[in-house]
Amino acid sequence: MAGKKYREAAKRIDQARRYSLAEAIGIVVANKIAKFDETAELAVRLNVDPRQADQNVRGAVVLPHGTGRTIRVLVLAKGEKEREAREAGADFVGGEDLIKRIQEENWLDFDRVIATPDIMGAVGRIGKILGPRGLMPNPRVGTVTFDVARAIAEVKAGKVDYRVDKAGVVHAPIGKLSFGEAKLAENARALLDAIVRAKPASAKGNYVKSVALAATMGPGVRIDPAAAERTAAA
Repeated sequence: MAGKKYREAAKRIDQARRYSLAEAIGIVVANKIAKFDETAELAVRLNVDPRQADQNVRGAVVLPHGTGRTIRVLVLAKGEKEREAREAGADFVGGEDLIKRIQEENWLDFDRVIATPDIMGAVGRIGKILGPRGLMPNPRVGTVTFDVARAIAEVKAGKVDYRVDKAGVVHAPIGKLSFGEAKLAENARALLDAIVRAKPASAKGNYVKSVALAATMGPGVRIDPAAAERTAAA
């Protein structure tokens, strides 16, 4: 059963209305419930069929103001690239030793994994561990690269991966409520712009079907999808 604060916050939202992005952010910030700094997250339902390879929308975007989270980065590399990763600020660096640790100990004390192409054959052995948790390195989002310094910098700066789920929805954070309305709006526009730009050529009809914004502990606010798509394209 929803708590009293949640119910009170929900009463302040007109569920029949589709708000503008700015209005929705204002409501979510004003409806802060928890004592901790909640994360604001967008849920974007797309008119795609994720079962089709050419409609599996996926990508990454560096949010202008980051996510507000401290990201622990693991880099899997060999030789000189290990040194480069350490100098660039990676939290954990290694090769076969760390792959073995993940495989044998189910060690997962990290938030993102970056790997160089020459070690991906070995990384494949832990794909069943990393994959379901969204941690598997992928060249499409820039986490399989020899430019490890750049990849680390982007992740630390607030790079967000987005991927449509089986229901055709993309869920992604846009920052902490403490960021304030202006910064959250800029982050939201950056994410929406990336999703709109990733529209598959084979997608028909209205691409963005619905958009909702919610904080970690708060009720969702529905956003006018057409307006959100225009905002992203502006």
